[in-house]
Amino acid sequence: MQQDHDILRVEDLQTYFFTEAGIVRAVDDVSFTVRKGETMGLVGETGSGKTVTSYSVMRIVPRPGKIVGGRVYYGGEEILSKSEEDMRKVRGDEIAMIFQDPNSSLNPVFSIEEQLTDIILSHDRGVKKEKALETTVRLLEKVGMPEPEIRVRWYPHQFSGGMRQRIAIARALLLEPSLLFADEPTTNLDVTIQAQVLELLKSIKKETGTSMVLITHDMGIVADMTNRVTVLYAGRVSEIADTSTVYRRQLHPYTRALLKAVPRVDEKMDLESIPGNVPNLIHPPTGCRFHPRCKYATEVCSEKVPPLEEVEEGHFTACHHWREL
Repeated sequence: MQQDHDILRVEDLQTYFFTEAGIVRAVDDVSFTVRKGETMGLVGETGSGKTVTSYSVMRIVPRPGKIVGGRVYYGGEEILSKSEEDMRKVRGDEIAMIFQDPNSSLNPVFSIEEQLTDIILSHDRGVKKEKALETTVRLLEKVGMPEPEIRVRWYPHQFSGGMRQRIAIARALLLEPSLLFADEPTTNLDVTIQAQVLELLKSIKKETGTSMVLITHDMGIVADMTNRVTVLYAGRVSEIADTSTVYRRQLHPYTRALLKAVPRVDEKMDLESIPGNVPNLIHPPTGCRFHPRCKYATEVCSEKVPPLEEVEEGHFTACHHWREL
């Protein structure tokens, strides 16, 4: 049941890819919520299902992927069962996305003006082109583009990587969405530009009150940017908790391993890598999918899928041995 403070509720989401090699269970029974006004971190290694989860909510899963089960409630309304025409009114207007790679999400043959004003014009039939351009220039200025009224006529290749990411952020904000997915927004940017982009996202969120899902594998960004964290491993939820709780008291071995692999400036510690690799999701491990890499694993871990339990208020984990941890 959707609670009043939840803007998004995902229940038992399953998204599979039907390939020649077999069925890839990329997202398998994933459940989480996003509260109004919060930034929720969706965390895990590459291949854990973070991006596919966000694509599933937006209903833009590429072929041969298909949503095969579960429910997604936005503002109390189930959106997986909507027609594509109705979903287009949600996508962009209500839920928007900053894609991981602006190089591939910006069209190289159209100017920034053409690409961004077209989004406004396609969603609002009554708006004039001049007004759409005015909105575009204002947003480009907000995200820190110098001389936006001139550079709006430029093409993507004329901008730096950091500036292209700012354009991608402006594009996601064009229709003033209530929920924003940011998929690894600092990938391939140098450290200085990364910090600028994150500060920009913080200021936008503070100004607009937009709820945000920040998809990342960087636990340092999680600490700085998020209120709550959902940890994914191999297409399943491992742990959900407030960010401060995750750093203070992890109750899943995978969350603990992720944090031990991150250097900290406030204490001396030996960094530990997580042995092995994310499993092949055509033939995932039986039971807990993390058990082949887990130093706490016992026989029950390979035999039985651990349920996602609420072990204290707002703190969920899927581990047979969380009490020992």
